[in-house]
Amino acid sequence: MVSLKLQKRLAASVLKCGERKIWLDPNEINEISLANSRRNIARLHRDGLIIKKPVVVHSRARVNLRNEAKRKGRHTGIGKRRGTANARLPFKVLWMRRIRVLRRLLRKMRDAKKIDKHIYHSLYLLAKGNQFKNKRVLLETIHSMKTVKAQEKALAEQAVARKGRAKARLDRKAARAEKKDEDVDPSN
Repeated sequence: MVSLKLQKRLAASVLKCGERKIWLDPNEINEISLANSRRNIARLHRDGLIIKKPVVVHSRARVNLRNEAKRKGRHTGIGKRRGTANARLPFKVLWMRRIRVLRRLLRKMRDAKKIDKHIYHSLYLLAKGNQFKNKRVLLETIHSMKTVKAQEKALAEQAVARKGRAKARLDRKAARAEKKDEDVDPSN
């Protein structure tokens, strides 16, 4: 048996792969053994006596199947976890998601004139202070603040109206008293 070590090394260099990927035709060993230059090796490759083996398949089918199951929540129990809860999904990321949702809602409502800038500012600071755990709680707070504000406005209007009526009553009373004085003492 002739040693084809040189031919294998040259073929690997010519075909730009490792020696384990080189296939030498076992039926043409004599002809291959005569090739002692890169040019000869390249010619044998063109003739099909030396072939570069295909890449070995490294299938991801099983990985894809498992990832699909993981998306459904399988294989994620306590026994499968290596990192802390904070390492797996950082608290900061959760906070950023939540605060962005709340601030977006506040901005939208302010721009739509559903809340004024004073309510916006107070709620913005409360959101920053971790007062609202989600959008629903924030919306409930907004509605309650709006109703309180509306009630205060109504009460203020009522007070103004009441004051106006009281003043009118006093004016009438004074006018009546003045008229009475004139009726009682016409000589003056």
